[in-house]
Amino acid sequence: MYGMGYGFMPFFDPTMILVIIGLVLSGIASAYVNSTFRKYDEVKSRNHVTGTQAAQYILNDQGINDVGVQRIAGNLTDNYNSQTKMLSLSEATAQSTSVAAIAVAAHECGHAVQDAKSYVPLRLRAAIVPVANFGSTLAFPIILIGFFLSAPKLVTIGLWAFSLALIFQLVTLPVEFNASARALKILSNGNLLTEDELPMARKVLFAAALTYVAAAVATFLQLLRLILLFGGNRRD
Repeated sequence: MYGMGYGFMPFFDPTMILVIIGLVLSGIASAYVNSTFRKYDEVKSRNHVTGTQAAQYILNDQGINDVGVQRIAGNLTDNYNSQTKMLSLSEATAQSTSVAAIAVAAHECGHAVQDAKSYVPLRLRAAIVPVANFGSTLAFPIILIGFFLSAPKLVTIGLWAFSLALIFQLVTLPVEFNASARALKILSNGNLLTEDELPMARKVLFAAALTYVAAAVATFLQLLRLILLFGGNRRD
């Protein structure tokens, strides 16, 4: 018989180590990006350009005239919305003239450039978002219902639903790395950052990229745990 043959599963089981590893990696990546940003946020750019001014300059330089720039609350909440054509810079970025702020602003502009050039991974990620959100929300209920009803097909559907979250994370990686590459290429022209400031910006963007890698690894480990717990098919 499927499902109930697993017996009672304690709150903490050996596979929990996979989730813990994912949480630790995510925590380390988050701490690293925050410390790196703080470090280079103290280095003021020699050109005295704010994050907002940098974003507006890059958009104009790239011939992008249909994207707005706004300031939003929070710290490192910067983002680009391809649906509304709005580039949002956090308070820590918008008015700061630091190397870190300019690097972050340039990264978000990199997404706007991707959008303008119809970068395929960006389009794919936007298309996956609603499906991934739907799948990740329903995955656990579907898996648990299938488990307790001894319905292996339902469990499989739940596992596939959760895998959509991993697919989203994997598609996000090239989108974020490409945006940073575009940002560094734009910044290398020297109009916003000097030659000796560019390596600092690269470190900020590299640290930010690690958070997406950690998120993908954490999601994979969580999926692996679900497969180990519920993916088997036992018979009496």
